[in-house]
Amino acid sequence: MSHHLYHETDPHALFQRWWEEAQAHPEVQHPSVMSLATYDGTYPQVRIVLLKHFDADGFVFFTNMQSAKSRAMIEHPRVSLCFYWEALAKQIRIAGHVREVSSVQADAYFATRPRAKQIGAWASMQSETMEHEGALQERLHEMEARFEGVDVPRPPHWSGWRVHPEIMEFWIDQPARLHDRIVFHDVDGVWTKKLLYP
Repeated sequence: MSHHLYHETDPHALFQRWWEEAQAHPEVQHPSVMSLATYDGTYPQVRIVLLKHFDADGFVFFTNMQSAKSRAMIEHPRVSLCFYWEALAKQIRIAGHVREVSSVQADAYFATRPRAKQIGAWASMQSETMEHEGALQERLHEMEARFEGVDVPRPPHWSGWRVHPEIMEFWIDQPARLHDRIVFHDVDGVWTKKLLYP
């Protein structure tokens, strides 16, 4: 067990340090990439989303609220996240419950997006069956005309989710598969720690 990992007591501070390390490393091109696992009542589903904000209250990403993943989270509001930074030989797994971010936070982030992505959020009926090839381009042209010359407002169906962590596990690759693992559990607002065999 790496000495520094053994003595960690605050998983949020540890995440912050690893995040800064990932951002600074020249071989980690997309540190914000994370896997999101949800349950739709039939299957676990996993896909890549982008972390846009984190603090002591959780990890935030944005999406269409009518998408398959959003529908799954509305029905089953417990999810898992996974970060893997191969260049650092580090992985972080997070499990917790989700809730929608405030409209103020969603508005603020939407306003920072490039205009093309703002238009795309209006045009795409995410996860729905496309009527025919070219349908998305048709909708894009419609929305470009609709918002020509004005700021694009946030669509009512577009917002964000905040994952409030209840379990955070940190993993460091080691030779001979003798990896370092430490897991934190939130027990009534207090983080408890366990060391795990690899």
